[in-house]
Amino acid sequence: MSKDRLPDLSGAALPIAESADYLEEMYRKWRHDHSVLGTEWQAFFQGFELAKCPRTCQAAEEAKHQSKVASLIYAYRDQGHLVADLDPLGNKLDFHPGLQLDQFGLTEKDLERVFDTGHLGGAPQRAPLKEILAYLQDTYCRSVGVEYLHIQDVQQRRWLQNEMEPVRNRPDFSREKKLEILELLTDAEVFETFVGKRYPGQKRFSLEGAESLIPAFHSLVQLAPELDIEEVVVGMAHRGRLNVLANILDKPYAMIFSEFEGNFLPESVGGDGDVKYHKGYSSTHRHHDTRKPVRVTLASNPSHLEAVDPVVEGRVRAKQRQKNDTEQRKKVIAFLIHGDAAFAGQGLVAETFNLSQLEGYSTGGTVHFIVNNQIGFTTSPRDARSTQYSTDVAKMVEAPIFHVNGDDPEAVVFVTELALRYRHTFGRDVVVDMICYRRHGHNEGDEPAFTQPLLYKKIKDRPSVRQRYTNQLMDCCELTRQNADRLSKEFRNRLQKAFESAREDQPAIEPNRFELKWKGLDTPYSHDPAETGVDHSTLVDVARALNTVPDGFRLNPKVARTLPDRLEAVEERGAVDWAHAELLAFGTLLREGMPVRLSGQDSARGTFSHRHAQWYDMETDKDHIPLNHIGGDQARFCVHNSLLSEAAVLGFEYGYTLSEPDMLVLWEAQFGDFANGAQVIIDQFIVSSQSKWQRVSGLVMLLPHGYEGQGPEHSNAYLERYLMACAEDNIQVCNLTTPAQYFHALRRQLHRSLRRPLIIMAPKSLLRHPAVRSPVDELVKGKFEEVLDDRSAPPDPVQLIFCSGKVYYDLIEKRETDGIDHAAIVRIEQFYPYPEKKLRRIKKKYGAVSEVVWVQEEPKNRGGWTFILPRLLELFPDRPIRYAGRSAMASPATGSLRIHKLTQQRLVNEAFRTGSATRR
Repeated sequence: MSKDRLPDLSGAALPIAESADYLEEMYRKWRHDHSVLGTEWQAFFQGFELAKCPRTCQAAEEAKHQSKVASLIYAYRDQGHLVADLDPLGNKLDFHPGLQLDQFGLTEKDLERVFDTGHLGGAPQRAPLKEILAYLQDTYCRSVGVEYLHIQDVQQRRWLQNEMEPVRNRPDFSREKKLEILELLTDAEVFETFVGKRYPGQKRFSLEGAESLIPAFHSLVQLAPELDIEEVVVGMAHRGRLNVLANILDKPYAMIFSEFEGNFLPESVGGDGDVKYHKGYSSTHRHHDTRKPVRVTLASNPSHLEAVDPVVEGRVRAKQRQKNDTEQRKKVIAFLIHGDAAFAGQGLVAETFNLSQLEGYSTGGTVHFIVNNQIGFTTSPRDARSTQYSTDVAKMVEAPIFHVNGDDPEAVVFVTELALRYRHTFGRDVVVDMICYRRHGHNEGDEPAFTQPLLYKKIKDRPSVRQRYTNQLMDCCELTRQNADRLSKEFRNRLQKAFESAREDQPAIEPNRFELKWKGLDTPYSHDPAETGVDHSTLVDVARALNTVPDGFRLNPKVARTLPDRLEAVEERGAVDWAHAELLAFGTLLREGMPVRLSGQDSARGTFSHRHAQWYDMETDKDHIPLNHIGGDQARFCVHNSLLSEAAVLGFEYGYTLSEPDMLVLWEAQFGDFANGAQVIIDQFIVSSQSKWQRVSGLVMLLPHGYEGQGPEHSNAYLERYLMACAEDNIQVCNLTTPAQYFHALRRQLHRSLRRPLIIMAPKSLLRHPAVRSPVDELVKGKFEEVLDDRSAPPDPVQLIFCSGKVYYDLIEKRETDGIDHAAIVRIEQFYPYPEKKLRRIKKKYGAVSEVVWVQEEPKNRGGWTFILPRLLELFPDRPIRYAGRSAMASPATGSLRIHKLTQQRLVNEAFRTGSATRR
């Protein structure tokens, strides 16, 4: 190739004589990055510069080395955590090829050369390479390792660098603060050893090996008032929970010891109760100076470790609304404490992260703290995850991740405070990964050396965090052995007094959970109907808002054409369908100052295009929510299409109801059986929390249910599963048949002095069934009926047919078409709490019937039969009782529409067959 020609950017050749400007441009690019041109032309430039302009060539060489140093700085910021001293047990990489000088074209000869430090925080503008390396290694390769360059926002990265680099991730704490950290470590350690000696063999899920959590948690609460935080809602698993309850939330030690003793009076528990390391607690943390107190609430949590995550987020969101903090969301924050194995292994973690920035679910960022024991129950990290760290899932929302050595309590406190300030500044999630160890097995009766002999050989004789930190302070002459021993002795004496009190006296009853907003909502369940009727004028006001299109708003014509008829139906006291009754129920509650929140997959429109609670302009996509334009001092209606999740969203809405009893909160499944994906939330929280933790909820679950031949996944909401969980008036389970019933069922949720979850088998085909309409007068004068009698029953019927839900309309059609005159059809609208008194009145009315039939369209093992049979046997001890329905099935429904229609017709025919009844 001729030396009088040079390549342009596309590889074409230009004569030197014609490309002076081009060469000048290329020279600048070449100085910045020598890889712009091939090796031959790099040699040409170098030779040309040496011959023609050595001074310029020298500058180019300096720029070339400066670029290499910039790359080195970037690499330490990006990968320094890989060689950081993070593991207390000494597993540290001393070498990483990506951080070696030769990877950047640098050698030890360059260590004395002076380079620009760029925006390396805390460093002088120019410094020798060896000093730059020291800055980087001190900041990113000691007790703190940071992952943050995955964050795309430059402002956030610069903020983090400005916080970390000037202090080299090494806090300069005062002697007072250091002694406070030591005192907290002492409290944490002495509590564990004291309990371990007094109650050997009992499970306590010790914090030993991870005691730095306590000063870290304490520092977060101490910093909170400076950031105008008024409340911290905490979710955590059982590891270290008792320690947190004792030393952070100030739960009386005597009460904790009484739980070990098992000497609580039955009436002080208020239900079945739960084990001590699952319980929640609330207290007010008062700082020693004049700053405002901070409320700290620890949510109850079962052994499904991460199930509490979305519950906490929902509680926080509700509290933020109560404090009118829906813009910045800084007055109430979520603090989630995780285990490493669960954080990596349980999908609810990712689902909760996915909630974090969504409009309907954001809480302004969460501080996540991982107690990284480097082991699950007995499972090592190599078997528990496919990622470098357990925290890698947090990168999905670009959360910064601070890995920190748990044996360096000052570093743990430092990064926890930094994490809180980051959350406060940017309103986003942040993760602290405290790498520590677990001194005992999964529980104190477990032998960890069975499966990790080498790991526990290291742990066995390792000094505790407190011992190591005590020695550190003594070496710095900031503490004497006498003072350290005094701290330990004083705290042990306090525990001993509490221990003796717990053994001698009955403990105090736990704080009343029905205070403030919950006052008066702790009454037992009552079957007495609530007054839920609404004045006709109010219904008209709501209907007009529902059917008024704003000026200039281009509503979809398919929606618009339904509006005049709907408005006329209310104004002229006609009849309303299911969706209209629902919106009227929402609107009348809003007029009464009771807010409504509805969320779920596609809930704004409704899976079946029936609700249309939110309109969209056909040309601008601007939205309009009619229910927020009723007028007056109405409350707010919030409707949110959720992410494609059941567990996280249902958990979030349940958590919301724990903080807000005066709001109608509804979660709608796209199809009823989709709730299967949220079974942990249903089992561990919704149906049992009143008994376990004395917490009640008014959550409404709408589960579209009904056999229309749509196959196994779109037919059955698993009615029997909810009925099997019914006990102690814990939940309400309804399968409704009229819009008026739905209207009153929703309104009674807020119009009674009690709160219970309401589970509704919501309809699909009935949404547009011509017979499923209710007169407006039933909304005005009516009330919810747990049982609907047959108003058109023949005189002295031979058969008494009980049913529930959609199949009622099939039975009515059959009776009218065939002119059947021997059967009365009674609908059970509420299965549970079981309406025994009302059914006894039904029995009295139809005392002459010779046969009782239960009809359901669900398979025999998936509907109401197993629940209702023993109750019918008790109600009709001298009458034959017969089942008419599908046989038991392993699958919820057939996938064949033809078979579905045949079996549906068969069960309807079977219902009216007489003369062959047998007692079941």
